[in-house]
Amino acid sequence: MQKIFPASAFVRYDGGYPDAGKKKIFFLYDEEDDPSDIECLTASCDQRFRKIGHRDILGALMHLQIDRHSFGDFWIEDDRIWLYTAGSMAQFLIDNLTRIGQLTVSFERTDERPSRPVNTRRFDAVVASERLDALVAGICHCSRKQAKEMIRQGLVQVNHTVLEEPDEVCHNNVTISIRGNGRFIYRGILRETRNGRICAAFEQFI
Repeated sequence: MQKIFPASAFVRYDGGYPDAGKKKIFFLYDEEDDPSDIECLTASCDQRFRKIGHRDILGALMHLQIDRHSFGDFWIEDDRIWLYTAGSMAQFLIDNLTRIGQLTVSFERTDERPSRPVNTRRFDAVVASERLDALVAGICHCSRKQAKEMIRQGLVQVNHTVLEEPDEVCHNNVTISIRGNGRFIYRGILRETRNGRICAAFEQFI
């Protein structure tokens, strides 16, 4: 969507906080219009005896048989669950999202708009160049042919925009998202190898 409708005075994206991974697009009648209906829900969760994770929350949401586009980012932080959703779904989730795994939870609306904490791990990979297909091949430990196919299938985003051509040159600190593999930041070239390849630095969101 961002490729077709770039953000402007009349096109806005909102996921509840600036760096949200999932956002909703709004088409405005005028620059003063503010139609965003994103709400933040929160629930406490006592994990002393039973632990839950991201997959448990996603599973509970999917069990409600709702469209995956009905909710945005969610995470657990300090025994508290945070969940962004469209305003039209907020009350439904409050009423029906009452169990996650073996834990009983009770969601409520909040005026807080927290950002998802970012945890990363650093790793290096030897790649042929700074072309997108070479970087994807290095990240996924696959051939450049396979990387090109992933890009052409629309499985790869650079700075949250889908790129369909593999020859795009990436610059330092771009975010590369690969469906099924995760989200990464390309930090740049560390050094060149003797055979003309480069050792590139990455950070993976975990």
